[in-house]
Amino acid sequence: MTQARIQELRDQLNFHIHRYYVLNSPVLSDAEYDVLFRELQALEEADPSTVTPDSPTQRVSGEVSDAFEKVAHTSPILSLANAFNGEDMRDWEGRNRRHLKDDPAAEGDWDYVVEPKIDGLTVVLTYENGRFVLGATRGNGEIGENITPNLLTLLSLPKRIPVDPKSGHQVPPRLVVRGEAFFPLSKFKSWNQGLEDAGEKTYMNPRNAASGSLRQLDSKITASRPLTMFCYDIVDWDDDAGVVPEMQWDRLQWLKELGFPVAPETTYQKDIEAVAERFVEWEDLRNRIDYEVDGIVVKLNNKPLADTLGFTGKDPRGAIAGKFPAIEKTTKLLDINVSVGRTGVLAPAAVLEPVELGGVVVRNATLHNFDEIARKDIRIGDQVWVKRAGEVIPYVVGPIVDLRDGTEQPIEIPTHCPSCNEPVVRIEGEVAVYCDNPSCPEQLVRRVEYFVGRSAMDIDGFGAQTAELLTNLGMIKDIADIYFLDREALLELEGFKDKKVDNLLNGVKNSLQQPATRFLTALGIRFVGEVVAGILLDEFRSIDALAAADQEAIEAVHGIGSGTAESLVRWFADERNQALITKFHTAGLQFSIGEKPETVEGDLPLDGLVFVITGTLPSMSRPDAKKLIEANGGKVTGSVSKKTNYLLAGEKAGSKLTKAESLGVTVLSEESLMAML
Repeated sequence: MTQARIQELRDQLNFHIHRYYVLNSPVLSDAEYDVLFRELQALEEADPSTVTPDSPTQRVSGEVSDAFEKVAHTSPILSLANAFNGEDMRDWEGRNRRHLKDDPAAEGDWDYVVEPKIDGLTVVLTYENGRFVLGATRGNGEIGENITPNLLTLLSLPKRIPVDPKSGHQVPPRLVVRGEAFFPLSKFKSWNQGLEDAGEKTYMNPRNAASGSLRQLDSKITASRPLTMFCYDIVDWDDDAGVVPEMQWDRLQWLKELGFPVAPETTYQKDIEAVAERFVEWEDLRNRIDYEVDGIVVKLNNKPLADTLGFTGKDPRGAIAGKFPAIEKTTKLLDINVSVGRTGVLAPAAVLEPVELGGVVVRNATLHNFDEIARKDIRIGDQVWVKRAGEVIPYVVGPIVDLRDGTEQPIEIPTHCPSCNEPVVRIEGEVAVYCDNPSCPEQLVRRVEYFVGRSAMDIDGFGAQTAELLTNLGMIKDIADIYFLDREALLELEGFKDKKVDNLLNGVKNSLQQPATRFLTALGIRFVGEVVAGILLDEFRSIDALAAADQEAIEAVHGIGSGTAESLVRWFADERNQALITKFHTAGLQFSIGEKPETVEGDLPLDGLVFVITGTLPSMSRPDAKKLIEANGGKVTGSVSKKTNYLLAGEKAGSKLTKAESLGVTVLSEESLMAML
């Protein structure tokens, strides 16, 4: 039985090695591959007589394609053993110290360099007399593929070293450097979308894209792709002058001085405890950088000491890979569930065969929308890639088409709402499919939660649990019913005593004084948030006037787009929503912000200026900044355009800052704004 399992594991691993390294089309994640590999390794270690030379455990993974000239590496390009937590790191150091317990070389500091384990394509770069002459893939570790013309298209690759001839740095007659080519995440999605728009093959992830791009037979194709690289090791060299540093940290600094790109997240750590702490830090850092990593690489800083340690099997003892919990795996798509959001949008979610992902068992994942499902041709019954990054909800990346057996079923767009069975609505040009029944049960719970929430009417004592309970009991059939709750009926509910009911009803009564801007926001009209509500009421002065306006008049308001205008007209034209507005009038909510004050042009310092706010400001919230700008005559909109005069930017400013810079919009700090005032 054991021998049969060993052969089964070898067959599986060889199949996946071929798909990963030769076809660039894996059907298994790295983490799932590692599980199979470790099982085979354990079985062979238990009975060494079962080990054969062709076992995947006895070679460096990888194959060489016949499409490229073969290149023999001057030194083996090896893989690393794995660690999965700080304890594994400590055990690794302990083994190394015991291995050298009687060797004088082991005396002194054991310090380390921690580098990102980039999920790209390993490249080996050879320089002769400072000139780049050969670039190869890792291949099987001993023989790789000559991809020199493709690597020459990478702008990050130094063609000559040192890049700055005035630096005075000496360069060995021959220098072989190891690095990793990869796709920046910020460019991968848009580039992949471009391939799809052109009817070409798309890539499942940045790693496959990097591998596929560098193994093109036409280097012009490689040149058209936004690849870059980092370098992290010196493989081989001729160095009679002794210019190559002995310490790994010094080598990386030397490589940078020569002009090689080195990952800025690489750090020096004084001991193994600091390494373990850095490992934990990386689990968060991995979600904030612009390239994919699946772990860290820990290297003894003292390279002579690392060389003295030698190897165990095919793995060098002087370095180890710290692997993160997998964030991407394959599993089966069993079915889909469709939920209804607050604004009525139908959201499809995948029902999956349970799979552990990032330390969490995942049974459901988002499918984004039905256009995305059709674009990726995802079907019920497919084996799919599922990904989870950080705290982000898991999502289905796409199907593994090669594994289909013909039983898979296409996913159809619903014609009726799964909650209330009303016909669904789809506006031309929009991705969303939605239910526009304001009394839809599933939608109503979320609408009530939003209406009473802090960003809307901010009703004290009216939490999400109360909203769900009263809606499910039928005491709230639409959001206006909040203002017609019966005290005696509430007191009959379990847990609703006099004080709780009084607090709830007082909160509802007090909310009648909330300004019309909050009320308009609370209605939950698609595309109408706090900023848009403020812009609309600043122009129309009342919700009734806004309801009477046509699409052209609404679109004429600066900062309001056609989608928002269409959504407003559609909402106010619905008879059910007109009935809501009547009930709100009866309840006594604020519909108007009063007459627009007359100001003389130039009276206020920000008259006529249009602002957008982004990021976290040092001493005020964004709503406070908006009030300050408006009080001084300025206008605040939600998106950057050519009409924007200033972008007020704080920390962690995102895409709005990028767009402002591209349009030449002046960027202000909070301090600069105060100076203007």
